[in-house]
Amino acid sequence: MRTVVILLLLANLTFFAYTRLDRTSDGEANRLLEQVQPEKIKLLTPQQVAALGPAKVAALADVCLEWGPLSDTERARALADLEPLALGKLLSQRRVETAMAFWVFLAPPSNRPDAERRMAELKARGVGDVALADNGAQRYVVSFGAFRTEDAARTRVEELAKKGVANARLAPRQQTVMQTLLVVRDPQAPVVARIRDLVAAYPGSEAKVGSCEKL
Repeated sequence: MRTVVILLLLANLTFFAYTRLDRTSDGEANRLLEQVQPEKIKLLTPQQVAALGPAKVAALADVCLEWGPLSDTERARALADLEPLALGKLLSQRRVETAMAFWVFLAPPSNRPDAERRMAELKARGVGDVALADNGAQRYVVSFGAFRTEDAARTRVEELAKKGVANARLAPRQQTVMQTLLVVRDPQAPVVARIRDLVAAYPGSEAKVGSCEKL
């Protein structure tokens, strides 16, 4: 009799433990199902990331702001403008080929000494991003840069006029040049806002936020 009672007790304890374990397993499974919902996970395209705006962009990972393209002279000035932001290793540079459609220039003088004297006068007036062509039909032409759009070229002509260069011209000119994109990884909202404010001072440049380019 005593043996039967002990066996019944063990059987009840085993059944109780089994039901508790099974219930616990079901509960854990249910919790996992509630937590992991793959159908609700969405990957954003670069265009969708760009449309989020500065406030939400700062909360995303692997997001970059690209500013440019910039000429070598503009790049040096832009880096100086960004220095107060203390971006450190978050800031990098990428060289890109840019298709240009317009350029701004001065009609060439008859000889090289006159061209060099004109260049010296321009630099004395504080005119930057200027170069002297020395080949073919463009021999001795003083160039003030190439631009992607006519509006950007006109802005350059207006800037030159303010510095006393009243005879600068613009004309169509198809060419490809190497320029620079400044890239800021994981930009915070104040950084995005500051760079977008700077864009107006760099005709032809753009500030775009999107997924970082994979190397």
